[in-house]
Parts: sequence; structure tokens; C-alpha cells
Amino acid sequence: MKWLNPNWQKIRAKILSDPYYRFQSLEEVAIAIELGIQIDANHASVDDWLRLPGISIHQARTLVELTGMGVQFLCIEDIAAAINVPVQRLQPLKPILFFGYSDTESLLTPRRINPNTASTEQLEQIPGLKPSLAELIVQNRQENGVYRNLADLQRRLVLDGRLISQLMHYFQF
Repeated sequence: MKWLNPNWQKIRAKILSDPYYRFQSLEEVAIAIELGIQIDANHASVDDWLRLPGISIHQARTLVELTGMGVQFLCIEDIAAAINVPVQRLQPLKPILFFGYSDTESLLTPRRINPNTASTEQLEQIPGLKPSLAELIVQNRQENGVYRNLADLQRRLVLDGRLISQLMHYFQF
């Protein structure tokens, strides 16, 4: 009757109230699983990975970078290989991970471009991005350095929020 345990109730309440709550133990991961929480390994953000005990910021960034470049994780063994840890260490996390598949070549899946490395021609391939804005993105980057994130790009180029809402699905920093 763990639901009567006050500690279990406290952890459950924390998990439910904070979507980025970082699990401190495998017991907390088990509670999250009971609550129906899953992390899609192929669409997880750095914050999602950091929720898991034992995953470092470096490992989280590596996993996000790999998925951003089109790597698809199919199983826990793929995750272990990507971050160079024994699969046994990650095995307890397997129940909270979901390995969803997405077709990166599908017309329904936007192709993500890094505005810090893209040419004007590559940026022009983004639907709704005018050639003049593509040139401005590259020119500003060359003059002022790389963009830290989407908010930095918006601030530096003084872009409308509606345009950023459209572009955010196509940019990968």
C-alpha cells in the first residue's frame, strides 16, 4: 500500500506539479512510470534527459545533438553506445523511455537547419523565410558571431513573434 506512504505521496505531488522535476532515484523514476510519464528518446530535450538520474549535462547534450542530426535511437543499447556507458547502467531507465520513430525524410517532418552554419541558399529553403531575411541572418552572424538560441536571433534581428513562431520548427541551434 505504497499510496498510503507519505513520502511516496510527497514525491508523486512534486512530479505532478513540475514537468521538469529531476528524479533523484530509481524509486522516483518508478513513481513517474506509474503516473504514465514517458520520455521519447528521439525527441527528448536536454531538460528531458536531465530528469533521469545518472545522466550528465554532457551526455544529455550529446544525445540531443545526435537526434538533431538525424540519429534514431531504437533501444536502450543505442543510448548506451551513444554516451559510451555500459548498457547495464541504463537498464533501470528502460521503462520510462519510449523509442518513437519519425521519418526524417517525410514532408510532414520539418527539416531543421542550424542558422549558425547554414548558407543563405540553405536558409531560403525554409518555408516562409524571405531571401532578404536569409541574407540578414548570415550577415548578422558574420558580423556579430553565432546565435546562442532562438531568442538571441529574434532580439538581434528584431523579428516579429509570429514569424519566430513559424521559424522555430525549422531551426536547430
